[in-house]
Amino acid sequence: MSQWFDTLTLWLSAHPQWLALAIFLLACGECLAIVGILIPGTVLLFAVAALAGNGALGLWQTLLLAFCGGLLGDCLSYALGRYFHQDIGRLPVLRHHPQWLSSAHGYFVRYGVVSLLVGRFIGPLRPMLPMVAGMFDMPFGRFLLVSVLAGLGWSVAYMLPGWATGAALRLPLPEGFWTQAGAVAGGAALVAALGLQASLRGQRHTSLLTAAASLALLVGLMFSWPHLSQFDQGLLTLVQEQRSPALDSAMVLITRLGDMSTQLAAAALVCLLLVATRQWRALCLAVGTLLGTALANGALKSFFARSRPDVLLEPLGSFSFPSGHSSAAFAFFLLLGVLAGRGQPIRMRLTWLLLACLPAAAIAGSRIYLGVHWPSDIVAGAMLAACFCAVSLALVQWRMPLQALPGKVWWLLLPAVIALLGGISTWQLSAGVLLYRY
Repeated sequence: MSQWFDTLTLWLSAHPQWLALAIFLLACGECLAIVGILIPGTVLLFAVAALAGNGALGLWQTLLLAFCGGLLGDCLSYALGRYFHQDIGRLPVLRHHPQWLSSAHGYFVRYGVVSLLVGRFIGPLRPMLPMVAGMFDMPFGRFLLVSVLAGLGWSVAYMLPGWATGAALRLPLPEGFWTQAGAVAGGAALVAALGLQASLRGQRHTSLLTAAASLALLVGLMFSWPHLSQFDQGLLTLVQEQRSPALDSAMVLITRLGDMSTQLAAAALVCLLLVATRQWRALCLAVGTLLGTALANGALKSFFARSRPDVLLEPLGSFSFPSGHSSAAFAFFLLLGVLAGRGQPIRMRLTWLLLACLPAAAIAGSRIYLGVHWPSDIVAGAMLAACFCAVSLALVQWRMPLQALPGKVWWLLLPAVIALLGGISTWQLSAGVLLYRY
């Protein structure tokens, strides 16, 4: 397998004109029933994304190809399940590996439509769930809508790291960039690994361990950010290279979702709905996470007084470290992710947290793209939010676990939050103020 993989990457390097087709087909295969389990799709996608980032394809071309390929794989898997129905288990491969189908079947029966959204990020389930949806005759329109939403996040999560690695290898980055980038990335990976391992082992004080790890990395960034200039400047240069007028508008629209006024309105809405439905413990978690993160962010900004990057024609007057947009976005979406995972198996809870990080990461990344924050500001903001979210969860669950929100609460909460954020986005588009000062 290793020899075949090396041969493929060398051939694609010598024939970049076939790279776009390779990305499309590999993404399709990764999401195609049965095939996605048999091929090392994650490794291959990282490799071809790195080749694309090395100058062969732009970021948005790479993401679009992966998204379209994955969507085709989903639709083919759905059609396969719709055609064979319960006879699908008689296919030769599934006859010898019935656990592949039974696992996806049980997951779909238990979680329904949500399983398609969450399962897209769980390797063995990703290619099988669309087929199971077809077996159960899920309406194609509903399936396609969920598949599109899941595919958008999946293409970014699976292709962006590889593409960024390839682009970083191509650019003449400052000396010391890789050492500093490795230290920051390693610290973030260690925080995630500690929380993941503690969760999978069912340790009682998982939240406190995660909070301590997040705080340790945050403190490390507090002391080291004056010495991370190569990392900050190199990554900022890499991101700025991708700027375009069309993308500027999209990024400003995303970044406005992290503005103080937007986050304050969203936080107030969530808290009011929790009060109205008498979810007092969930309210304590929300207040501790959102208010604690906001107050700590303001205090740290004033204390460190870090200047922003010199990218804008009219630089913002506020300080830079840590990023307020990053901390507010991660606090808000991590809160939703924690609440969504209550009462579910550990792997489901972790997947909800992963999904919650995607919109927060988009808002945080928009700040680097627009040149209003250093990358270390973004990481510090995320760690600040993770610390307060974990501490608040630990305090709320000190004597007994936090129970899942009733379904009727989610039917109020989610549409209200989506309507609020969607309304703000629509107003920004109609008002034509997307490029106001960014």
